Amino acid sequence: MSMQRTLVIIKPDAVERGLIGEIIARFEKKGFRIRGLKMIRLNRELAEKLYDIHRGKPFFEELIKFIMSGPIVAMILEGSSAIEVVRNMIGPTDGRKAPPGTIRGDYSLDIKMNIIHAADSLERAKYEISLLFKEDEIL
Repeated sequence: MSMQRTLVIIKPDAVERGLIGEIIARFEKKGFRIRGLKMIRLNRELAEKLYDIHRGKPFFEELIKFIMSGPIVAMILEGSSAIEVVRNMIGPTDGRKAPPGTIRGDYSLDIKMNIIHAADSLERAKYEISLLFKEDEIL
């Protein structure tokens, strides 16, 4: 198993509901190390870069508006097979179909307002980290 870094975003709906600590605690209890952490509000340019893989899809504009609707918490997690393990911990995109015990399964009832985002590949993680963190912000 390889040590990896991945990007996780606690979305505006989770921030508004006060779930930041609970979500971070789950990752810490699993054994991940936090290598970067900040609360920010995305502007349109950054939001579109973050979700560029969805450009042209019918839900793109709604997705951009949602991620810009309030503050987010962005974090870099490091651990063994981080990308795969984090994706398993957060569960499927649609919170209605996410199993109990996953972050989305426990806190989301929606496909749009689904609490959390995580990079889905090593290449994507590197790209997303570079969008949201400067080199000197990473431990």
